Amino acid sequence: MLGAVFITGCSSTYYREKADKQVYDILNQAELGLFGKTNEFTIDTRYSDRDPDGIPSMELITERALDSTNITLNLPQALIKAYDDNRNYKTRKEQLYLTALTLTLRQWDFAKRPFGQLRGGFDRESDKDLRLDSNGNRFGFTEALKSGGTFSLTLANDMVRYFTGDPRRSINTVVSANLAQPLLRGSTARIIAENLTQAERDVIYATRDFALFQQTFGVEIVTDYFRLLQRQDNVRNAYNNYAALDEAVTRLEELEDADRIPRFQVDQAKQSRLSGRSSYLRAVQQYQGQLDEFKKKLEIPQGVHVNLDASGLAQLKQTGLQVVQISDREGYESSVTNKFDILNEIDRFEDSKRKIWVAADALRANLTFVTDASLANEATDYADFDPGNFTASAGLQLDLPFDRRSQRNTYRTRLIDFERQIRSLSLTLDNARDAVREDLRQLEQLRQNFEIQTQALKLANERVSITPELIAANRAQTRDELEARNALLAAQNAVTAVLVDYLSARLKFLVDIGVLNMDGDQWWLRTDQLVATSETGPVAGLGAPQDGIYTPEQVFSGRAELN
Repeated sequence: MLGAVFITGCSSTYYREKADKQVYDILNQAELGLFGKTNEFTIDTRYSDRDPDGIPSMELITERALDSTNITLNLPQALIKAYDDNRNYKTRKEQLYLTALTLTLRQWDFAKRPFGQLRGGFDRESDKDLRLDSNGNRFGFTEALKSGGTFSLTLANDMVRYFTGDPRRSINTVVSANLAQPLLRGSTARIIAENLTQAERDVIYATRDFALFQQTFGVEIVTDYFRLLQRQDNVRNAYNNYAALDEAVTRLEELEDADRIPRFQVDQAKQSRLSGRSSYLRAVQQYQGQLDEFKKKLEIPQGVHVNLDASGLAQLKQTGLQVVQISDREGYESSVTNKFDILNEIDRFEDSKRKIWVAADALRANLTFVTDASLANEATDYADFDPGNFTASAGLQLDLPFDRRSQRNTYRTRLIDFERQIRSLSLTLDNARDAVREDLRQLEQLRQNFEIQTQALKLANERVSITPELIAANRAQTRDELEARNALLAAQNAVTAVLVDYLSARLKFLVDIGVLNMDGDQWWLRTDQLVATSETGPVAGLGAPQDGIYTPEQVFSGRAELN
């Protein structure tokens, strides 16, 4: 009856909920210890509470075929949608969950592990009556100790009852306790609990990795959104350019009718108009293709049309370039202190040291203290149980270290692994400083490029505005206006591209030095993250000349290096 209760009472849902509670508690503790706060972490999706047999493939097929639907997404909404539905993001959350789930098993290794075994049946010999045979009933628990020992307590009960006129019973009961404790090899918690320790540290590493992924993923979504707004700006610029060329053709045709310009200049304008039309159609196609990719990233069916909030680009233009004021050395020190993957690599360096200690311990002799005690009674009634009827033993078991070839090889391997970890950590640190230096170079290059393109845009606007008058006064030709309009379109697109590139590079730099703060609204435009002012100027630590240009000799001699 007891077995039936356990079988029917512990459903698969119970085990799932039990696992979730343990895993979420572990992750909450890890986040609280690392970040001083916790998030409502869950891997549940809209399918999690449904029976898998009740989710047909046709449901997914029909959902992806959804059409003629419009939704509007601003950037905060797009981020929420990405965090909720992105496929890769869900996979990374599941990886974190599975790492914590592994820890629950390692914790169970040192818990009291109960067991119970019930057996019942009927048997009959030719010269005896039918009887109920219940042999092999065992209850108890075993426990692995962090001192390296094992302890077990067992209650064994065998009962036979004859179905005759005289209800005789024969009861055989054994209560036994066993302890085995190593005294040399494997006798310390540092060695025995290594798998548990590593599993706990793996959860810390996975939590940091996921936090870093959240940062890079958030930056990726922000960049993708602004790239789409940049594409929209390109589409508008291309259309305005096409419309302006169309007007130019009309105006030049009037001049040609008045015999003020030759026919071939009108034909040049018409060719440019065709090229402008083609450029506009290409810009539309590029925007639509990029939007479709963005919808896949947010798990939005392709048939759903997404309207974007274009005010984000206006806010970016208003904010301008937020110049980073930090040297590459300061950035490197910040990354070593704060960036999660670098912290993990430093901790794995410490892990490799522990592995050496564990491998060295396995080379020692194994001296084990073994003891056991048991109470055994065979009676017709439990009231006849005699606690004085016991047996006990104790002794030592020595395993001399004669055959340690496998352990020797493992120890040597761990030493080599440690040397590799030294190289891995040093490379990680070199890469960290290289990333900071490259980020600062790119930010400075984009800052100067923004100044260049801003000046180019100003000049292109002046050329476009004055060239028609010069043509009418016979002081310029049609190709001068066409070149001016091409330069205007290129400069318009370049200014927007540099703004978005700088935003993306700046956010990447904040991630690389481990200080990106994603709390609050519009964190991508926040001005309190290593930003001094929105005014343009040389980045601190570059030591650039007044015009921002080094001669080749200065570059080759190292004078253009970051300080």
